[in-house]
Amino acid sequence: MSQTTKPAKRGRRTVARHGELRSPHPFAQILKMLSIVIAVVLVSGLGVAAYAAYDITASFTSDAVELEGQASVPPDIGAIEGGVNVFLAGTDACESEYADYFGDRCTGKDAEGELNDVNMLVHISDNPRRVTVISFPRDLMVPIPSCTAEDGTESSAMSKQMLNSAYTYGELNCVVKTVAQLTGLDIQYAAKVTWGGVIEITNAIGGVDVCLASGIKDPYTAIDWPAGIRNIQGIEALQFLRTRHGVGNGGDLGRISNQQQYMSRLARKLVSEEVLSNPGTLYKLATTAVDNITPSQTLTNPLTLVQIALAVKNVPFNEIVFVQYPVIEDPADPNRVVPNKSAAEELWAALEANQPLELTGDVSQGDGVVVVEPETPAEPSVEAPVPDASATPAPTPTTVELPSTIAGQTAAQETCSNGNLRD
Repeated sequence: MSQTTKPAKRGRRTVARHGELRSPHPFAQILKMLSIVIAVVLVSGLGVAAYAAYDITASFTSDAVELEGQASVPPDIGAIEGGVNVFLAGTDACESEYADYFGDRCTGKDAEGELNDVNMLVHISDNPRRVTVISFPRDLMVPIPSCTAEDGTESSAMSKQMLNSAYTYGELNCVVKTVAQLTGLDIQYAAKVTWGGVIEITNAIGGVDVCLASGIKDPYTAIDWPAGIRNIQGIEALQFLRTRHGVGNGGDLGRISNQQQYMSRLARKLVSEEVLSNPGTLYKLATTAVDNITPSQTLTNPLTLVQIALAVKNVPFNEIVFVQYPVIEDPADPNRVVPNKSAAEELWAALEANQPLELTGDVSQGDGVVVVEPETPAEPSVEAPVPDASATPAPTPTTVELPSTIAGQTAAQETCSNGNLRD
């Protein structure tokens, strides 16, 4: 599986709406945040922009979103008790530059609509800093609270709707309000990126190498790729992130773990010399992020962006954990899922305890990926410090075991897509 497969010929390919989806250099410090997840890529890209050219973010503040009912956020993130929460929504907006990629999705009666098809919450704990990324299924049935849209209209509260419909009732504000109500967590920062933004951001770093343990064929996203390592850029990145029928059991949960494979490999790309030693690439990534995301008003302060980035710059890959929000089948509809409340409570308690997390469940709840032995070390080698014989040994932290019903992986693990073209 070491041979890189050639990218398919370029052209207009459609992506179905439901086809599912070591250096001390200051750039290196801020870009470590980029190694967490595409959500944090966006945030830290802005951090780079703020650090390198303050005025780049000036236009970024004009469309910033107010998060309804949110308490005042202190200027120093260290003053936020219980850790920092950053939320990212990925939406399927029919932007004119990319509409052709979506086929009927952008020509039908719902072409003006916009759904939050990707929902990720990045939790950065208090000291010691650890990072947990929770992915919420788009088909998760949850209560949606009353929300105020940007035009001032107010929607009625609903007792049970698909999570990915929250954006239609009150844009990013409503998605954050819904997830905050579901989790019981304060969400201080948020951002939205469209699928067009994903295309541009992936291109800015020269693509991401993903691993296919077996081939993928998905007519809904026009993928027909052989097994192997494949560099994906542009529309291919979008196809990969949205494919559902091509991996695992064909469900949304398998797609989530496939997206987490992308995030983990993105991490390796971003901390590689290919990116960190190239100021042009870093600056391009920063400006691309600025141009392609909509932030919350709390996320527009460049100093806040830098603080968030620096807070996680030394978090080791084995303490960057990607998990799927625990769910069970909806008794009213086998094609939907509802919260596994008892497992979710254990997850929130584990985050509050701020201890190392031990994953006891499968890497994928939908069989979307398989674990492989890494070809390269997960962390760059560094010279170990000489221990101080007079110092009191630090206590070994207690590990918190997550229930086996919570699927996930760490950034230190390597996974490959479990495509539907299996032997």
